[in-house]
Amino acid sequence: MRASRPFVRVLLALGFGVVAAVLPAGLAAAEPNPQQIEAEIDAKWRQLEPVIEQYNKVHSDLQKNQKKAKDLEKKIQPLSLQADIALDRIGVIAAQHYKTGPTGELGMLLSGGSTGDLTDQLVIIDMLARHEQAQIADVVAARDKFNGEKAKLDALVAENKKADTELAARKKQISADIKKLEASLPPTRVNVANCPKITTVTTAEATAVKTACAQVGKPYVFNTDGPSTFDCSGLTLYAWGKAGVSLTHYTGDQWDETYPVSSPRAGDLVFFYSPISHVGLYIGNGQMVHAARAGKPVMVASVNNMPITGYRSVKKR
Repeated sequence: MRASRPFVRVLLALGFGVVAAVLPAGLAAAEPNPQQIEAEIDAKWRQLEPVIEQYNKVHSDLQKNQKKAKDLEKKIQPLSLQADIALDRIGVIAAQHYKTGPTGELGMLLSGGSTGDLTDQLVIIDMLARHEQAQIADVVAARDKFNGEKAKLDALVAENKKADTELAARKKQISADIKKLEASLPPTRVNVANCPKITTVTTAEATAVKTACAQVGKPYVFNTDGPSTFDCSGLTLYAWGKAGVSLTHYTGDQWDETYPVSSPRAGDLVFFYSPISHVGLYIGNGQMVHAARAGKPVMVASVNNMPITGYRSVKKR
């Protein structure tokens, strides 16, 4: 005797329910594969890299402003001392005239009937002190000017420190997210290709390229510029530093410190994204050496993997 169709449907539904209940959760919802995880890491990294570069800028500004504040403090100290000594001298003049009474030129000034009045005496003392006051006026003005500049710098330093703390917190959170994603990747071995044979135009360019290539395989660590770890602008700073060219540890400043070129050559810097948040050292044939991101070592890569903003030379040509 055949079972009715409704009864069969009920049995099938119950059967599927039992199977679904006993299947592992991983089969019910497929785990992301390594390529998908890498894509998530790359997306997170795109959030983090601008934060890192902004942190580099704030940190660089903080160091510059702290140095300026220290230099001003050194200038203020002797000026303050000179002003204090001169002001003390004026106080001594006033005290002497109160104790010993006026003579000579002061006696002429006090010959009037109202000279006993305290107000008149203060006016006369002020006249006597004018010579001293004139001598220190420039010193006091310079001291006050430096004090004003120092106050502005102190305010900037405070702002830098606040931004530094806020950016560090953002970086920490995104870094934690990236580490979680990296922890979910299967263990893999990264094979890093060596730099190809490269022809340069100048010895300085040769030094910068050789230095950058020598760092291939070293880990990425944000806000570092060698010799064992690098971030993107730290690598270009280090490579060109060995060639005698000083660059700031911030992609935006490196863009401003270099010169646009229409035909890039090995040794030039190549910048990416808008606003600029990544930089590599061009080695020719559409390739560069760059510190890619956390979790990836310094490597040789195609410049076409990211949107190029422009090529720049460290020397005007």
